[in-house]
Formats: sequence, structure tokens, C-alpha cells
Amino acid sequence: MRFTENEMTKALEGAAKMVMSTQREVRKSGRDVEDVWRETGRFQRYQLLDSLAGQVLPVLTALPDVEVEPGTRPTFSHAEVEAAVEQQLGEEGGRLRRAVVHKTRVALVRAALAALPVRQDPDALIVPDHL
Repeated sequence: MRFTENEMTKALEGAAKMVMSTQREVRKSGRDVEDVWRETGRFQRYQLLDSLAGQVLPVLTALPDVEVEPGTRPTFSHAEVEAAVEQQLGEEGGRLRRAVVHKTRVALVRAALAALPVRQDPDALIVPDHL
């Protein structure tokens, strides 16, 4: 299974919303992260998405191919996610820094996978008559 462009975008937005929900201002306000996301300016959203893209997208593409039934999301074991993160992790930094980066990226990828839309059945698509 390869991710579509739309799925990658939704996954990246899910990771960005997870990061946004951990920010002090959002937690203190008690507001829903979806509301905060909609109110955030386009350039600010772009900056957040851009900063996460290099961490999340290579890991998503390194995940193994799996069959996804229509109406479900792709699922990966914790070991598969950790292996994909480790594969993309560079050699720079000390042991502690690498451990923190590894744990953070696993959490980001998990949030991205949770945000993936359900897979649609291509044979069940209904095309309107006017097309």
C-alpha cells in the first residue's frame, strides 16, 4: 500500500495538530485543537507543516507495504513504526539526543497514522451523471 498525496497531507496535519495540542497556550485555553487549527494563519500552518514534513514523511514512506481493506485505515505494529524511524534516523548526536529524537518521531508518526482517512473502495465510487 502506498499513501496517496491526500493521505500524506492528512497524516501530516494530524501530526501538526498533535504538536499544536501540546503547546502551553492551547492547553491553558482549554480550546479544541481543531478550532485553534482553523484560526491559525495559513503561513503559520505552513511553517509548522514544513518543520514536521522532514521528520514524518520519510518514515511514512519507509513503512512496509500492507493491504488495506476498504473502510479501514492502514495499521502498523509498534515494532514496524520503530524500525522505520530508526532506519531514517541519522548518526549525528549523542545517545541521549538520539533516544529523544527517536521517541518524538515515533509519537509524531503514530499521530500521523491516526489521522489518516479511511480507505475508500474505488469500485464503490459513485460518479454523478453530470460528469
